[in-house]
Amino acid sequence: MPILITVDELASRLAARPDARPAAHPDSRVDAAATDARTVVLDVRWTLAQPDGSGAYRAGHIPGAVYVDLDTELADHDVVGAGRHPLPSESTLTAAMRRWGLRDGDTVVVVDDLGNQSAARAWWLLRYAGFADVRLLDGALGAWRAAGHPLDTDDVVPEPGDATARYGGMPVLDIDQAAALPGHGVLLDVRAAERYRGEVEPVDPRAGHIPGARSAPTATTLDADGRFLPAEVLRAQYAELGAVPGADVATYCGSGVTGAHAVAALAIAGVDAALFPGSWSQWSNDASRPAATGGEPG
Repeated sequence: MPILITVDELASRLAARPDARPAAHPDSRVDAAATDARTVVLDVRWTLAQPDGSGAYRAGHIPGAVYVDLDTELADHDVVGAGRHPLPSESTLTAAMRRWGLRDGDTVVVVDDLGNQSAARAWWLLRYAGFADVRLLDGALGAWRAAGHPLDTDDVVPEPGDATARYGGMPVLDIDQAAALPGHGVLLDVRAAERYRGEVEPVDPRAGHIPGARSAPTATTLDADGRFLPAEVLRAQYAELGAVPGADVATYCGSGVTGAHAVAALAIAGVDAALFPGSWSQWSNDASRPAATGGEPG
């Protein structure tokens, strides 16, 4: 399935909905093929500094988009010892999916205002839960605005859906597997380079990185407008780190959010990758785990 959808493709799909406005945008073109499946838009507005994105959502969102709370619906904080954003259980995610109105067979488009760095958590979780067709809006909300497409300010409450989460659709690493991976594969740390080197650590209890991990900051996969770089550019960047098709590759970040974004970027480049959801927040809270500092491993 495609990983990305453009703003104009999404506008065409939304214009084709039975409840669509007469003219969502003067340049929209309704594609008959796009009407074969329902398209549901999920707004995953979240940042580390402002985790509650509901205010930003109500200030303006894609028409029909349902707000998703990353902290409460895409994580389970009752889980102890698994980092700052532990994965929710299948039952918890199923309840959230049904609140969002999802049905099996829907096309789901996830969007944020952060270059897909938070929306990717929903993309990855839904794929992990067995949802086949999940897309990231390329360029995120900024691209939607720049194209002149409309925004709404209502609080969308859809009819409950009937989708069910069935985990296993994406590869996952636990903490021991993450520790062992550099011995036979490529473990990518996608936090900012200064956090990787251990020069700063604004959130977690210890600075540094998992020994043997390579630095691959999320920012290097996006252009100035928040769009993913072309596949061939991403492929070359990752190849320099040894992340090539067929290699054992996994990603981690601070708490499993931007690590999911890297899994998407690698997929665009043609590289399958696992996610270590506990990430540095789990690793750094375990005193038995060593922390490496400085530059790349030799």
